[in-house]
Amino acid sequence: MKKHAVKLAVLIFISVFLGMSANFIGLNTRQALSISIFFCSILGTLFFWDFRLSFAFLGTAVLLITRTIDIENLVKFSSLEVILFLVGMMVLLGLLKGAGFFAWIVSLILRIKNLTASKFLVSISLISALLACVVDEVTSIIFIVAAILEICDYFEVEPTPFLIISVLATNIGSAGTVLGNPIGILIATKSGLTFEDFLFKAFPLMLLCLAVLILIVKFWFRKPLRELDKKMKELGTNEILIKLISVPPEKELKIGLGIFALTLVFIALHRRLELLWGLEHNTILLTVPLISSALVMIWKWQKAREYIEKDVEWWTLLFFLLLFAQAGTLKYVGTTDVLAKHLAAFAGHNSQALTGMILWMATIGSSVLDNVVLVAALIPVVQSFQGLNLNLHMLWWALLFGGCFGGNITLIGSTANIVALGILEKEKHIRMTFFRWFWVGLTVGIVTTVIVWLALIFIPIYR
Repeated sequence: MKKHAVKLAVLIFISVFLGMSANFIGLNTRQALSISIFFCSILGTLFFWDFRLSFAFLGTAVLLITRTIDIENLVKFSSLEVILFLVGMMVLLGLLKGAGFFAWIVSLILRIKNLTASKFLVSISLISALLACVVDEVTSIIFIVAAILEICDYFEVEPTPFLIISVLATNIGSAGTVLGNPIGILIATKSGLTFEDFLFKAFPLMLLCLAVLILIVKFWFRKPLRELDKKMKELGTNEILIKLISVPPEKELKIGLGIFALTLVFIALHRRLELLWGLEHNTILLTVPLISSALVMIWKWQKAREYIEKDVEWWTLLFFLLLFAQAGTLKYVGTTDVLAKHLAAFAGHNSQALTGMILWMATIGSSVLDNVVLVAALIPVVQSFQGLNLNLHMLWWALLFGGCFGGNITLIGSTANIVALGILEKEKHIRMTFFRWFWVGLTVGIVTTVIVWLALIFIPIYR
């Protein structure tokens, strides 16, 4: 109780201090109140994770009561289109999960001929990253971790190193497409970047960073890999394990995969279709998941309510919605314009210098904060740079990669980390220490972020 009281006191002090000191950087009363309440919500998330939605509710209510923002603009800035996109995708994933898609994908690892520790390392890294590209990182990591625990049990080796590898690969893979992380769709809708932009620019850079990750962890975990190799040679073929996990693709799974594949095709071509049919930007991108999920609920009407009630993460989506509204308030009252001017002046109005600042702010910030929270705070700032006649393309990519890759640095850096370690502790009673994760996470986080930094500066397609 005393610990919570101290945290609450620190939260109130920092929020009030930010509000009172806002005058020194040229903010008026409404702007000071908006930044104070927004940081109160962020700190509430950091200090009182289980009560984060309560802070979002209270903060939004105060913004309305004090007339810092009106209801019309609150709804406008809540990014309802992003929330609906995520709802539709969650329904589709609910169908695939029930049909055994993830177990089937993971079982493919076990069908590799002459399986060795190195092949296993590459396989779990690739599958973790690629699954994170097409489904949300949390859903993919749940099934990957389950498979790793089963495989490590069979070969009688400690699962922790392989679990860390899969989570690091998942966070890197989540930057590869619009679908890999909620911040991808959020950035896409706010920046005008299309699925094709992500596919041709973010995806190749993600693969490069994934290759570097594999080299790093192969060296870092060389002892566990040698031990796994030894066990694989002793136990020989893995036919028993294949039978334990293998799930053949049945009719329901094939239909589900067909719907999902068609959805991905339309999402990938959304910009071309919008231009062809004269639709508003992002119309196809945001409505295709709704159409697909509607078809799923018609086809599986007995489970339609279950998909909506159990597979849609309403707690998280409501938190996102209100957080987006609070971040939008910063732009509405002009707070982000003032902050953008100060940052631009500090960087000498140099796009490359600003890119480095945004990239490292996002990387370091997302190592301790949920990346959606951080990106929601930085998006209005990046948008404000447009008024200063600065090129925003590099800044959007910096925000994306920093937000995803920073999650690798600490064990609380992303939701995938927390979920995976929770499963490890529950199933194997293995508790991860901060520094066991930190040193490998910091190495991977810094190296991959430096690669991105160099790519954004020297490769013309990112400008």
